[in-house]
Amino acid sequence: MTSVAIGPVGQLDPRLLEHRRELTGFCYRMLGSAFDAEDAVQETLVRAWRGLGDFEGRSALRSWLYRIATNVCLDQLSGRQRRALPMDLSGTAWQPVESSLAARRPGSAWVEPILDRQVVPDDVDPAEQTVLRESIRLAFVAALQYLPPRQRAVLLLRDVLRWKADEVAQLLDTTVAAVNSALQRAHATLAEAGGVPARTPLDDDDRDLLARYVDAFERYDIDAFVRLLRDDATQHMPPFEMWLRGAEDLGAWMLGPGKGCRGSRLLPVEANGSPAFAQYRVRAGGGHEPWALHVLELDGGRVAHISSFLETGLFPLFGLPTALDETGAPMRTVPPEGLPRHY
Repeated sequence: MTSVAIGPVGQLDPRLLEHRRELTGFCYRMLGSAFDAEDAVQETLVRAWRGLGDFEGRSALRSWLYRIATNVCLDQLSGRQRRALPMDLSGTAWQPVESSLAARRPGSAWVEPILDRQVVPDDVDPAEQTVLRESIRLAFVAALQYLPPRQRAVLLLRDVLRWKADEVAQLLDTTVAAVNSALQRAHATLAEAGGVPARTPLDDDDRDLLARYVDAFERYDIDAFVRLLRDDATQHMPPFEMWLRGAEDLGAWMLGPGKGCRGSRLLPVEANGSPAFAQYRVRAGGGHEPWALHVLELDGGRVAHISSFLETGLFPLFGLPTALDETGAPMRTVPPEGLPRHY
């Protein structure tokens, strides 16, 4: 879908803009893409802006916006292939380092990351924030893509947003029985896909692990880096279909195809309810330029999985610096016009 022009959005009724962040979260879970979610929310707010004069208040403004957003997302998903992560692709097996860059797919094939602050409201209680962060974990968002779009909407409205069955039925113009049946089928599908393992909050040991991870990566001490990984650690790097398995292979990749990352700087961020880092590689003219966004999964005091998204277009979308100087300090945060996507 073509992005909606920014102009009208800046003129919107403030009551509409109050819901932008939570709508972005809903659209992201539905679509699996930060870019598509941004487009969908723009379209939702513009449709609402144009129809606000006819809005009679028979339902709450928030419910009305979710109805519009759901329809926008369902329209976007019509006829599309599901987004995935490399390890979830049917028939795609683990590949050794020497063939790791043999195949790639367009950006539309992949589940994309999103920063927590883009989608998690500040003005909700900590317990609700925890639920919202869990619901944007990459494993959960990727699992959602297995569901037919209307089942996906039902599960998100019922399980994440805690809407009542009759409220969801009204939004989707269906019956309570149909909503309950769709939710049951959605749960079964997610269970067959392996479900999403529970995760405990980060503790002081985890924060120490992350500090050592940054230190080893920035010094490019691969021996120290590998010691921070679980023996069965995995990594994937969209847009490449490849994924790596085993701490030794991850280390070998960094000393082989990934050796250009030497000298990089890492900027800590929170993405998909997980610790994450924006990576800036050394730039030929000096300083550092955007390269990748890494989302980590920790387990048992080690790094269990790294999702590395080689997508520089995410940096301006997320409001991240578009360059760092030699010391790692931000040089500018305003994106240049037309900054291309990596793929």
